[in-house]
Amino acid sequence: MNILVCIKQVPDMGGRFAPNTFGTWFEDAGLVFRMNDCDEYAVEEAVRLKEQLGGTPDVTVLSIGPARVVETIRKALAMGCDRGVHVDDPSASERDPWQISSMIAGHAMSRQYDLIFTGMQSEDRGSAQVGVLVAERLGISCVTGTIGFGWRDGIVTAERELEGGLRGMMRLTAPALLTCQQGLNTPRYPTLPNIMKSKKKEVAVLRPEEVGLDGSLSSVAGFRTHEHKAAGLVLKGDSGDIADQVVALLDSKTTVLRRGGVR
Repeated sequence: MNILVCIKQVPDMGGRFAPNTFGTWFEDAGLVFRMNDCDEYAVEEAVRLKEQLGGTPDVTVLSIGPARVVETIRKALAMGCDRGVHVDDPSASERDPWQISSMIAGHAMSRQYDLIFTGMQSEDRGSAQVGVLVAERLGISCVTGTIGFGWRDGIVTAERELEGGLRGMMRLTAPALLTCQQGLNTPRYPTLPNIMKSKKKEVAVLRPEEVGLDGSLSSVAGFRTHEHKAAGLVLKGDSGDIADQVVALLDSKTTVLRRGGVR
């Protein structure tokens, strides 16, 4: 049995972000990078399944990005994955979900993975598209937002979160892809012995062209940080006066938006 886990290295959201020189993304100098939160649940679930089946499954962890992502791959290996695949792409931050999914699917097509685990979405972009696009490219079943997982004789039982706090149960046959989120499990902390062992595990390095990169770099119009929230406005007077003030404020905001071309 072969399992693939797809992870992404993201900046710690507590860092100080500023646009890069070209204004297309943030400047990564001085930022601390780590594994995407949702991806940790994917790694943990794959390792748990391996332990449940007596260590027979082979778990591969894949990440796309510059050389620094190897550090994040090593963390997944220390958590219990068997081998790593690094698609060395310094321009990964400028790729759209379609291009990222093309590289993952390109790697997976010839490996015959029974299960693929990914995070539901990344913290930096949050598109929640890569997992489902990989499944579509491979022509396999997909469950998104997984918060419960079971495996028995090639049958996957998945529980997913629905709108309104509801839960839905799904049953599907392998091969399948599941995107994972908080509530599925509690990711483990790598122990020191496992961290040392992870340094000896294989990490294959591939170029984007070797895994079927589809398309050129996306064209990014611009990137800017969030504006700081302005102080709240306190309206005083009786109910009639306050109502008039609210209408006047809304009229002024609408006028500004129309001047800016927003309808």
